[in-house]
This record gives sequence, C-alpha cells and structure tokens, in this order.
Amino acid sequence: MNVGLRKAGLQKSGYLLATFLMIASLAVFSFAASKTYTGTVSDAMCGKKHMGDAATCTRACITKGSKYALVVGDKVYTLEATDKAALDTLDKQAGANATVTGTEKDDVITVSSVKAAK
Repeated sequence: MNVGLRKAGLQKSGYLLATFLMIASLAVFSFAASKTYTGTVSDAMCGKKHMGDAATCTRACITKGSKYALVVGDKVYTLEATDKAALDTLDKQAGANATVTGTEKDDVITVSSVKAAK
C-alpha cells in the first residue's frame, strides 16, 4: 500500500512540475522584447522588386490583399498591423523609409508602432 501511495505522490509531483514548466515557458513567449527595425515600406507580394514606382506598386498590392512588408537590407519582413494609425503611416511611407517597432517571429513583425525614418 505504501508503494502505491508513493507512486501516486510522484505522479502528482510530475504533473505539477510539467504544468509549472508549461506556464513558465508561455510567460517567456508572451513577454517577447520589442525591437526597432528601419527599412523601406513595401508589400509582401513584391518584396524588394516592384513593377515601376515602389509607392504606387505597394499601394496597389495592398489594395489587392497583400500585406505590408519592411525591407531591411536583403531581408523582407511581413508586417502584421491592425492599428489604424500604424496602417495610415505605412500607407504614407509606401516606397519610403520607416522605423517599425514590434516583435518578430519567423520573419513576421507584429507592429506596435510606425514612424517615418529620420
């Protein structure tokens, strides 16, 4: 009988430890640090290469359902933006340099703010 109680106690401890580790790992991901990126505002479909004027092409692609992108050197980040002010700034900066602040994962930046680059 003691063996059964010990085994049950170890299982309970194991479940508690696993639960704690899962919660701790989720907390780390939810507090991912924001970074600032400066580059050219584009769209995810065209990336670095546009047909004609970059600003006009970017706006046309966005109208057709593409997402905004930020070209930083050779890297193209897709931008996830839902804030109207950020989207308005991205539209104004299409084809021009902007500074985007947000969290990045797998080449996608979840945007917290956008401003014209200085």
